[in-house]
Amino acid sequence: MQIEIVPVLSDNYVYLIRDESSGAVGIVDPGEAGPVEAALARLGWTPTHILNTHHHGDHTAGNAALKGRFGCTLVGPRAETTRIPDMDVTLGDEEVWRFGDQDVRFLHVPGHTRGHGAFWFEESGHLFSGDALFAMGCGRLFEGTPAEMWASLLKMRDLPADTQVWCGHEYTLSNARFAADLLPGDPAVAARLHETSAQRDQGRPTLPTTIGRERLSNPFLRADEASVQEAVGMRGSDPVAVFAEIRRRKDTFR
Repeated sequence: MQIEIVPVLSDNYVYLIRDESSGAVGIVDPGEAGPVEAALARLGWTPTHILNTHHHGDHTAGNAALKGRFGCTLVGPRAETTRIPDMDVTLGDEEVWRFGDQDVRFLHVPGHTRGHGAFWFEESGHLFSGDALFAMGCGRLFEGTPAEMWASLLKMRDLPADTQVWCGHEYTLSNARFAADLLPGDPAVAARLHETSAQRDQGRPTLPTTIGRERLSNPFLRADEASVQEAVGMRGSDPVAVFAEIRRRKDTFR
């Protein structure tokens, strides 16, 4: 599968995906139509589908213009039906949908929003996680509970280690700085901070990451580890409570 990153708005990423064998082209979370149309023209691709992970405007604002121009099939979470207009295909947890010649397993991962989903391309090994899982971070809990988000993160953490993760925002440097502040002696975190700083200094995206890398260096996926629990003074505590404390600290981190 070919994947192109299209930066939009202040820090969002839209992904253009093309299944080479069928020619199907998808647009993942178009927060803005103009840059997407320009990228499609440059590549010579005609989109067949739009994939939405959740209803927030910075992920859906380009839907209407792109659907109107290209006649795309709009695919998204069944749980967001009332908040994403004109969806053609709606999916629930663990349902498999066919994109070109590839199976896509839909994962319901609430927390950031109640109906948030992620698209896992099992055969080619790609996860489009929206604002549920970020490189070295996770989404704010606008609608869900810490227990819901922790369960969602565990669901994604259990995917194969080599799964490539494509997130909705370029937040990695901020997340890496927070992780380094939280876990100052952690070598995996220190290495990610160094790498991420260099990538951003060069103006390069920090994505994709992988599930394996996130297991090692993302503190939000490590709330059940003793070293992370000790860092927040909660050794032996329920991982949900530890996760909630890490999320609280990140919400106020500057």
